[in-house]
Amino acid sequence: MLHNLRLPAGRWLGALIVLLFGAMVALPAAGAATSGGHPQSVGRASTASVPKVLRVGTEGTYPPFDFNQDGKLTGFDVEVVQQIAQRLGVKVQFVQVPFDSLFAALRAGRIDMIADQITINTERQSLYDLSSPYVDTTGVIVTRKSENDIHSLADIKGRKAAESSTSNWGDIARKAGASIQTVEGLDQSLKLLQEKRIDVLVNDQLAVKYALRVTGANDLKIVGTTSDASQSAFAARKGSGFMTQIDSQIAAMKADGSLKKTYDKYFTVAPKVPSTWDTIRTNLVPMLKSLVTGTLPLTAISFVVGLVIALGVAMARMSNRLVLSGVARAYIGLIRGTPLLVQLFIIFFGLPELGVKFNPFPAAVIAFSLNVGGYAAETIRAAIQSIPRGQWEAASTVGMDYRTSLRRVIIPQAARTAVPPLSNELISLVKDTSLASTILVTEVFRRAQTAAATSGKYLELYSTAAVYYLVVCLILAFIQDRLEGRLGRFVAR
Repeated sequence: MLHNLRLPAGRWLGALIVLLFGAMVALPAAGAATSGGHPQSVGRASTASVPKVLRVGTEGTYPPFDFNQDGKLTGFDVEVVQQIAQRLGVKVQFVQVPFDSLFAALRAGRIDMIADQITINTERQSLYDLSSPYVDTTGVIVTRKSENDIHSLADIKGRKAAESSTSNWGDIARKAGASIQTVEGLDQSLKLLQEKRIDVLVNDQLAVKYALRVTGANDLKIVGTTSDASQSAFAARKGSGFMTQIDSQIAAMKADGSLKKTYDKYFTVAPKVPSTWDTIRTNLVPMLKSLVTGTLPLTAISFVVGLVIALGVAMARMSNRLVLSGVARAYIGLIRGTPLLVQLFIIFFGLPELGVKFNPFPAAVIAFSLNVGGYAAETIRAAIQSIPRGQWEAASTVGMDYRTSLRRVIIPQAARTAVPPLSNELISLVKDTSLASTILVTEVFRRAQTAAATSGKYLELYSTAAVYYLVVCLILAFIQDRLEGRLGRFVAR
């Protein structure tokens, strides 16, 4: 009977599952972006050379400081960093990270420095190495033109405001008594304000004015400023030791006028606003490239590895060895009981605290594979158990051993039953890969996000991304139909 099945090589499979389960249980939660210090923090006084390849984290969706134009990262912060790197004789590698994940990425050692208009405040000075300021600005309060009751920070108490959870502007709005709705960036805040889902937002004056010009948001207005000026700096881990070299180059750029020249390029010259069609056309190829190099490989590799895990876990789940079956149950329960996004963050941002670090793509593969393994295991188990007992007996009668019966008789028949739900799992995985953008993997949706943040063409660019996903899913559905028909010959009649 099926409940008496025993796994061949059960010991190694059990050990594998125990290791997987143990690793997931032992993982620490990813820390908040601005809480706690780096475990190896030392004083700012230490000196070290700037890395030969300086990994700089930036949002890529915060014009005019950092944004994507024609598939290329640009902006004031980006150019300033490039000029500093050139003067220091080092290469710079930009890593695009959602703002609320920037400090987590820095602490996990994923990046060496943040360049995303980081406001200098007391908390950040205590937790990170901050450079000398390279731009001065102030905060502004933005409302809809129809709003006549908000004129200053004192008026936003009890009002809904959309802010990044780790931004200085979010802290200002929160201290003023506003109810904060967390968003990833300024572009989303402006959109929510236009749609009357929030009442107000507080953000940088330079960024807001640029965004209002580019997006043509004529229904919004700036009603006031924050009381204090804001200075922006680059941030590195505490004890990085190379900020003195960054500071010297900032001072040199101020002295020779190159910093002002770069500033004027982005803040005094009116930006060119592309048409809707031009925006879509210029992003079609970059989005297709992200599909081919990001979404599809991530889906294919994760699904294949996940199926291998799922088959092993399903067989362990049916074993009459209580320990093996119990571990399989626990693994399935852990995977199904925790959100995929949390699993991604634990593997990418949490494990480095234990000294285990994966690059973005492998980290995404591991998370998605483990997730697929947990869900698909029950699908495979149900498919195998649906095969009548007579099939096992018939295979045994003609001299087949356990392995041969499983390979030649049971699995071919079970495969047809499992194809529809496994196909659904595959199609869901295609769409779930959009979550990989949160751990630095550039795929279709991330490309659409960066383009929409710059242009304000949300409907057009997100719809384009949806078309790409739809085409892939329709192709997979067609393959599913053909595969079901092909496997139909194995079904006993």
